Amino acid sequence: MTVEERLEKIESLLVSLVEREQVREWYSVEEFARLVQRSAFTCREWCRRGRIQAEKKTSGRGAHASWAISHEELLRFQREGLRPAACPELSPIEGERLVIA
Repeated sequence: MTVEERLEKIESLLVSLVEREQVREWYSVEEFARLVQRSAFTCREWCRRGRIQAEKKTSGRGAHASWAISHEELLRFQREGLRPAACPELSPIEGERLVIA
């Protein structure tokens, strides 16, 4: 196989990869996590705590709605990172205030 043939094969594989990664309007937590190279659990917690702007969407499966993250929020996260914590002096358990001595 010549160098030119190998390059053509690599280019065709790259084109197929780019076509597979299409921009979507909304991403599931799992898709978002894969794109930002974090765990789905971490991204779900970010949604729950407001560190990532997300909406609850019904999926039609099960009683619980799942988080959906917009493409605009993905781009914002890639540029700026996490949003500030809503209220850092509150503990994550039932909104109890932390005592800092």
